[in-house]
Amino acid sequence: MAHLSATEQPLGSTRTLLKEHGDGAKGGAIGSLVRRTVLPGGLRVVTEAMPGVRSAALGLWTGVGSRDESRSLDGATHFLEHLLFKGTARRTALDISAQLDAVGGELNAFTGKEFTCYHARVLDADVPLAIDVLCDMVTSSVIPSHEVESERSVILEEIAMHDDDPDDVVHDAFGSAMYGDSVLGRPITGSVTSINALTRRQILGYYRRRYTADKLVFAAAGNVDHATVVRLVRRSFERADALGDPSRGPAPVRTSAARARTVPGTALVERPTELASFVLGAPAYPRGDSRRFALGVLNGIIGGGTSSRLFQEVREMRGLAYTIYSFTSQYVDSGYFAVAGGCMPAKVGDVLGICLDELAKAASAGITVEELDRGKGQLRGTLVMGLEDAGARMTRIAKAELVPGGLLSVDESLALIDAVTLDDVHGVAQEVFSPEPTLAVLGPAEALSRATRATRGTA
Repeated sequence: MAHLSATEQPLGSTRTLLKEHGDGAKGGAIGSLVRRTVLPGGLRVVTEAMPGVRSAALGLWTGVGSRDESRSLDGATHFLEHLLFKGTARRTALDISAQLDAVGGELNAFTGKEFTCYHARVLDADVPLAIDVLCDMVTSSVIPSHEVESERSVILEEIAMHDDDPDDVVHDAFGSAMYGDSVLGRPITGSVTSINALTRRQILGYYRRRYTADKLVFAAAGNVDHATVVRLVRRSFERADALGDPSRGPAPVRTSAARARTVPGTALVERPTELASFVLGAPAYPRGDSRRFALGVLNGIIGGGTSSRLFQEVREMRGLAYTIYSFTSQYVDSGYFAVAGGCMPAKVGDVLGICLDELAKAASAGITVEELDRGKGQLRGTLVMGLEDAGARMTRIAKAELVPGGLLSVDESLALIDAVTLDDVHGVAQEVFSPEPTLAVLGPAEALSRATRATRGTA
């Protein structure tokens, strides 16, 4: 199904993007109506009406993430996310928290590499309040100097907590080994040095340049009426004089002329831990690549569940590790497949050897028909059950506005999963698993030595 992109839609107009009926067919049981309005200045409002619920998930998204930072602004996106909760001309920091708490609502935010989201969940009757709070925070933060200093200390503590978590550290080390000293290879939080160096002036300038109407998407899912949400969002932005140039359309979907550079590497982090943690992976596909469905099926087969090859071989049959799984990660111009786990330091060589063997087997021999069916079933179930949550649906429609690929209906996604063949999965395994992998390991010296020997085939 072809959908009109936001940049092709006239300012001030509304379009229906999806209309799914709950007819009990595959995917149809979660019928929905998705609509988009493009306001002056390019601000997009997208909603998904969910019949039968009494709550709503709301999110104000910006197509700005940590990969948009220059070296001198390393960590600024995440720092700014914290500061937007610290008060506006109309609300103190306490007001922002207390007003949502008073109606039993939830308010939070997160920063990613390619976007930032400020989100709330409330009862349907409290949608007007939540919209006003979210829009006020994002458009009208005053970023007081004393809050910059106070929150700097909080973020430094967050970095310290992150550095105390072996799982966080090894995943960051893997990203650095995979992408090198690039924006995708650096932590979202920045470093102690970069956070200490950031000034209020730098953060305020970043805020004013990046948080413009053309880069913003307001998304809502649940018991919401599209026209009402549009009216409330528009009123809030007009109050803040934040709608921008009335002739300016939405910013184009984030694209990249060149694929992010990846190079095989190894990162060894020596820590006196009781367990060794590792991530082993290789470059895969960007977010909009059609092969992502075959990769998703393959992911389920390799390490996506308790019947997966790695779980059965590493944990059930040999008892070498409690945690072993695989996952995928996608950006607009890059992506990767990885296996992660933790085990006793003396066993890390054996576990990595099994992982490498299973990846090599998938690349050389492919998978079985039974595995294909099981992998498809797992992917279908994850997709459909995930969309029973209003927050997941809100996230889905917002990301479709910010990244390539557009918004697929549930039936379209299920059809693409069903269309995956044995040859498709084998081809993906050959492409992804054949190159030299990237490895990150955290643990005592013994574990690092065993891991190095295993990946060199000398264990």
